[in-house]
Amino acid sequence: MKQIQIRNTGELPAAARQFISAMGDRHVFAFYGAMGAGKTTFIRAVCEALGVREAVTSPTFAIVNEYEIIDDCKSTQNIFHFDFYRIRQLQEARDIGFEDYLYSPHLCFIEWPELVEQLLPEDAVRVAIVENPADGSRMVTME
Repeated sequence: MKQIQIRNTGELPAAARQFISAMGDRHVFAFYGAMGAGKTTFIRAVCEALGVREAVTSPTFAIVNEYEIIDDCKSTQNIFHFDFYRIRQLQEARDIGFEDYLYSPHLCFIEWPELVEQLLPEDAVRVAIVENPADGSRMVTME
């Protein structure tokens, strides 16, 4: 288990780099946390640290956003960013081809995975983001 403490938004870039160094070869990351815990903000920081140049926004209404990482060799890798907050039935995730995304070689960052838990692969990394109400800091835990 890896834990990363984020005391303020100025620490986000360093926290994102720590997260990336702990990712290993895994590619499905399920982000758990209360509304306002900072899931989208943290995913944005990770995407930026990975080299995404476009705006990283919450896919609440679109369900999935796709971002590209272009490395120094000009090869492209995709990141799929999901937000399942608004779905009501598991079939909605199936209808967008969610399982195809999961078993692709590309990175998948999933917000509100509780709603699609039974579709997640066994090796999905569970990431919890918890806010400390006393000081507004966040603890990111990877399992």
